[in-house]
Amino acid sequence: MWSRPRRGSRRNWPRPSAERRTDDRPCPLDPLTGEELTALVDGLAGLPYDGEAVDQRTHALQTAWLAMDAGADDELVVAAALHDIGRARPVRAEHPGVPHEVAGAEFARRRVSERAAWVIAQHVPAKRYLVATDAAYHALLSPASIASLKVQGGPMDEREVAEFAAHPLATDAVALRRWDDAAKDPDGPRLAMPTLLAAHARCVAARRA
Repeated sequence: MWSRPRRGSRRNWPRPSAERRTDDRPCPLDPLTGEELTALVDGLAGLPYDGEAVDQRTHALQTAWLAMDAGADDELVVAAALHDIGRARPVRAEHPGVPHEVAGAEFARRRVSERAAWVIAQHVPAKRYLVATDAAYHALLSPASIASLKVQGGPMDEREVAEFAAHPLATDAVALRRWDDAAKDPDGPRLAMPTLLAAHARCVAARRA
């Protein structure tokens, strides 16, 4: 497991927004503890990921590695690690029958931050946005992701594209989507848990300051 990413290896990927940082909004009333974060991520081990070659834990930590490698700030790295947390057993139990991006966003809104909640909620719409706006994007999708696209509504229409693009955090959601799509390599790098925990601790400390 890799604890430090190599910077700059994906320079052509979209850069996440710098508009929302960890120090401009208050900490949630009940912020996620390091022990809880560890338990949530470790609880993803062995959970299948829609027929992909990685399990949910590997996918989460690989997405977070890609985020840090791209220069994302701590809050977005944590959101990347938790983008599919709606699939975790305890979160599913709280939100039975709810789409995983919605369940994950509700969890993140209470325990992480509003920004993390928004990008988690939007990582599925971001796929629909990219299919509609990037002619080369569809070819990058795995068979499982192509199949789920049909269920998720297919490409956005012009009105949906305009509304999505107008949001100040749209760039963050698009960046997260691309990291998500790339984080399916069983032999690829993963962010070490101590590195993720340190990023999360800095987020909490900054919001409490």
